[in-house]
Amino acid sequence: MFSLSRIASLVILFTCASEAIAGQKLVMASNAKEPALRSGSMLSENNDLQQEDDDDDEDVEKIIVQATRSGRIADELPMRVEIINREEIMEKSTMRPGNISMLVAETGGVRVQTTSPALGSANIRLQGLYGRYTQLLADGLPLYGNQAASIGILQIPPTDLGRVEIIKGSASSLYGGSALGGVINLVSRRPGEEFNGETIVNLTTRDAQDVTAYIEAPLSTALKASLTAGAHHQKSVDIDNDDWIDLAGYERYTVRPRLFWNGDEGESLYFTAGYMTENRRGGTVDGGVVADGDAFEQTQDSKRFDSGLVFTMPLGDNYTFSTRASAMIQEHNHLFGDVIEDDKHESYLLESSLSSYTDRSDWVVGLAYLSDIYESDAFSTFDYSYEVPSLFAQVDYEMTSELTTSVSARVDEHSDFGTQISPRVSLLYRPGDLTIRGSYGKGYYAPTPFVEELEAAGLSRLAPIQNLAEEQAETASLDFTYTYNKIETSFTLFGSNVENVTELEAFSSQENMMLDRVRLVNADGESQIRGSEVLVRYYWRDIKLTASYLYLDATEQATADGDSQKIALTPKHSAGFVAMWEEEEEFRVGFEAYYTGPQRVNDNPFIDESDPYWHLGLMGEITVGRASYFINLENLLDIRQTDEHPLLLPARAPGGQWTTDIWSRNDGFIANAGVRVSF
Repeated sequence: MFSLSRIASLVILFTCASEAIAGQKLVMASNAKEPALRSGSMLSENNDLQQEDDDDDEDVEKIIVQATRSGRIADELPMRVEIINREEIMEKSTMRPGNISMLVAETGGVRVQTTSPALGSANIRLQGLYGRYTQLLADGLPLYGNQAASIGILQIPPTDLGRVEIIKGSASSLYGGSALGGVINLVSRRPGEEFNGETIVNLTTRDAQDVTAYIEAPLSTALKASLTAGAHHQKSVDIDNDDWIDLAGYERYTVRPRLFWNGDEGESLYFTAGYMTENRRGGTVDGGVVADGDAFEQTQDSKRFDSGLVFTMPLGDNYTFSTRASAMIQEHNHLFGDVIEDDKHESYLLESSLSSYTDRSDWVVGLAYLSDIYESDAFSTFDYSYEVPSLFAQVDYEMTSELTTSVSARVDEHSDFGTQISPRVSLLYRPGDLTIRGSYGKGYYAPTPFVEELEAAGLSRLAPIQNLAEEQAETASLDFTYTYNKIETSFTLFGSNVENVTELEAFSSQENMMLDRVRLVNADGESQIRGSEVLVRYYWRDIKLTASYLYLDATEQATADGDSQKIALTPKHSAGFVAMWEEEEEFRVGFEAYYTGPQRVNDNPFIDESDPYWHLGLMGEITVGRASYFINLENLLDIRQTDEHPLLLPARAPGGQWTTDIWSRNDGFIANAGVRVSF
């Protein structure tokens, strides 16, 4: 058992070691503040993985991000990339140190959707698109797989993150079919010139404990290193006493070393490796039963190993050669009631590119090879091996001092779905203080058995897959950003059309006239998503006020006659307000309020549409010397979905699920508190 005494021992050992090594006063790690309305490109291949230059005139941090392939700074590229900076990461890491779900969930246009009420797994929806379309990267590498499992975001601690970069809309021109809906790139912290680090200890009122540690140090003039490790525990909790676990129990350990090398001739090398092991339990409590009178325990034991590298070197004065590679192997041991499913996911990437620039343009061309493999011991009929060689190119051209264009395209030769061409065009227009960006892109997604509905029940009731076509989408956006004095504003219009959406269809087996099986089919018609985002941020002395609003009109074809209906679990209206008062290296106090409007629910015998709800939170942190003490109060109104209707179904769904979908919260009020020690 992951006990409090073990946590205390870890903290004491870690603190003593840090004092012996550092031998100096411990100081809170902090980054310079940057504007939150930040967009542009991810990192150029001919630069170090992170560059931050101070603008002496405006005291604005210049950032070259990693999600696109151009070398321009964030504010000067047509493709919009939203950035969650280190300051915001530190705020959220005290609220939920164990994973990144809260960090991304409170970003406009981003929704973390629970996919398995039993295990608590979740994925990330961008602007109403399904979570399986979102590519999760770490320093530009698919370390969590080309098609990451939903549980993945709950297994990544934010301790070593320097920033998070988000591209919304099709990014298949950059990353292929895994990025049909967009990209979330987790950029690691870069070591400085001195040894330092931090450790966080966190406890919650739901009997959870987290210990995370981060250390960075220069090993030589050219070589630097960092190490991140974490241990996390959550006790299984049945909050509403219905014999079903509302908070899945888990015990998880993670470790990740990183190396950063810079050569004398401009070469750079980044290498990382990671290991994670977790045991997770949900379903019925000991002695509990579902409607058929039997227990239904659901467990998942996971092990994941990954590694990746990025190498760049200059060729002459104007050219840069880059190569990157990654590998991921993940093993799962599942239990769904009396069904055991053991499987293995493997993902591999090898990519090389050549880039150059002129006074008014940047370009890059490259080759890539992606491999995505799944093997199941119990249901080998669903095994697949996707092999995808690719050719990609991107050109950014500055037409005038105010107008810049970016054109990118990718050709994938998919082993199962043939030739796929994914283009994207973006424009940047900056007349004075106003910044206007427009983008249009097309992409595809290679379907797998792992649609959201099967996260809760496994593959035992799924019929063999036949004649599935690739899912295709076109996305467009128009973004306006304006800054006046201490007010920052952003307004975005976006839309998506998705064809061949893969969905589950219930049918009767030959042995039973009841609907007791499901199969994967391509939906008829087209799913259409239209929406807008508004963000306003105001700075007054040490207080930052942020207000956001998201409108979503998401429809799909409901009948063969072409009648439409709202896409489930996509609220039309959602909004947020955050107030943060911070005195750097002394204290911070924050209040947040998030509104989620009504949403259509699927296959729920109790309701057809959910009620709206509010999520309120308070947090505070005070720094005394080397230590910062924090407390966070989540869900002050004690909102629980089970206050509206039961979570358990009166009969098992055709796909095997025993619960309704999660459209709200099922954890109730939670408080957490802890200490962050920096050195």
